Amino acid sequence: MQRHLTVDEAAALLRSRADLLDREYTDRGIARALTEGRIRRIRRGWYVSEDAWAELWPESRHLLHVLAVARDTRESAVVFAGASAAVVHGLPLYRYTPPRVEMVCETPRRHSTRDLIRHERALDPRDVVEACHLRVTSLELTVADLAAALPLEAALSVADAGLRAVAVVRQVQDEALAERWRRDMELRLASARGARGVRQARWVIAFADGRAQLPGESVSRLQLHRLGVRVTDLQVRVPAPNGGAYFPDFELGDVDAFGEFDGEGKYTDEAMRSGRTLEQVLLAEKRREDWIRGTTGRRVVRWGDREAASAAALARRLAAFGIPVQG
Repeated sequence: MQRHLTVDEAAALLRSRADLLDREYTDRGIARALTEGRIRRIRRGWYVSEDAWAELWPESRHLLHVLAVARDTRESAVVFAGASAAVVHGLPLYRYTPPRVEMVCETPRRHSTRDLIRHERALDPRDVVEACHLRVTSLELTVADLAAALPLEAALSVADAGLRAVAVVRQVQDEALAERWRRDMELRLASARGARGVRQARWVIAFADGRAQLPGESVSRLQLHRLGVRVTDLQVRVPAPNGGAYFPDFELGDVDAFGEFDGEGKYTDEAMRSGRTLEQVLLAEKRREDWIRGTTGRRVVRWGDREAASAAALARRLAAFGIPVQG
């Protein structure tokens, strides 16, 4: 099962050439381990075990690359930016794999390389923050940059996560904080008028909703919009039998149904199962769905990563449940 890393976890996995030599490797042994697929080179002089690499989502793989660059760089006033700042902030990059590490230098003294791109850009001091001992662009600037630069699905996933970080507590979005966030983002985009991607970024910021808890939920909402299926609410509170509450992902009010994005991690990731067996998780989900249908009188339509990946695939899934879509 693939997993995400914190910065500290990534730092613990990363090994320098000196580390490997200290662990009784020789230069010939390192070359043999690379050939045999036991270790992987992140960049010159930095390695990770192949077993650990195989478990990681692309965001965490890029985080290892960022850390390797950070440990190599001797440049002053370097700030990681774009997708490289995003992985430090813990933002998702839905199905986007950054090709190179990005950094900003006010006056670059060196050219970009095969695995590192240096941007010349003046940054407001307020847009430079320290996160996990790394200097990165602020969460807000990172979201604004990526909302313009990434494919739409990934851009919306980033924006939803950025809004969630500042305006959502326990599935409830503080609309005053959300509106303040949108105004701030609009001001940033206004200063970039005419730049590439700004039109997309404005749409993404206006459409963003921090109640989306996973990239799959963000992308599902985008596909529903493309299909003309109106989402009337997100994370709708349904009183549960034990005095708590259930929160279906999407209220499809026009068709009297709830929609649920069912990521595979809910069932296969041991951390997300919180110590429960797969059978216990499946039984809990069945009881939850039965309760929601029984108390609200509404259908519950589920879909997964495959259906969320394209509007056409989600349309076929919805049509199977008698939900009309455009096109």
